[in-house]
Amino acid sequence: MEHKLSEDAILAARQRLDAVDTAVTRGLADARRMGEHVTCIAISKTHDAEHIQPLLAAGQRHFGENRVAEAAAKWPALRAEYPDITLHMVGQLQSNKAAEAVALFDVIHSLDRPSLLHALAKAMDAQGRRIPCFIQLNLEGAAQKGGCAPAALGGLIAAARAANVPVAGLMCVAPLGLEPAPWFALTAKLADDHGLTGLSMGMSGDFPTAVRIGATHIRVGSALFGERQR
Repeated sequence: MEHKLSEDAILAARQRLDAVDTAVTRGLADARRMGEHVTCIAISKTHDAEHIQPLLAAGQRHFGENRVAEAAAKWPALRAEYPDITLHMVGQLQSNKAAEAVALFDVIHSLDRPSLLHALAKAMDAQGRRIPCFIQLNLEGAAQKGGCAPAALGGLIAAARAANVPVAGLMCVAPLGLEPAPWFALTAKLADDHGLTGLSMGMSGDFPTAVRIGATHIRVGSALFGERQR
């Protein structure tokens, strides 16, 4: 894949990465978590290879997509250039896309129901891969939204472990327009209650808060890419 990259584009990408890293470091210090690592996932959904390349050139290696088809269209060629990329599935996943997701992604952040768990376990068995999965929570209780209700969390974790599907931790999205801290704190408590250490929470507008509350993975889009292209 050939893309002519300007030094200005790479410099701008490096500056955006540095700004996020500075905010993460400050959040870790505030929480007395110094020495801990937070994985920053650059959310590249809707951004084409031309806009991803400067971040790759600047050293970013964790990227997130929310649609299997979009990821399949652009990442194989990018990974041929940068084989050390880690690709995260961060959007809702249909069970009939599980086999494609297991083949393409390295981490899944949206395990939320038994039917998807069964599909993922079957795909992992068939492909000889074990993909770490974060269980996505639905803390608001909105029926139209994806996510596992807290009351069902224990059962889903037990089923995943029985199926040899690695549970990396919990994932949440703070409700739009509400103070995020209580939602992050609840996610951290649920993780602790169930013996999980991974916390995928925090986006461009609230990741410093998430880091202070214990996030191990943050999902950053506009702070690294600017506004979505479509």
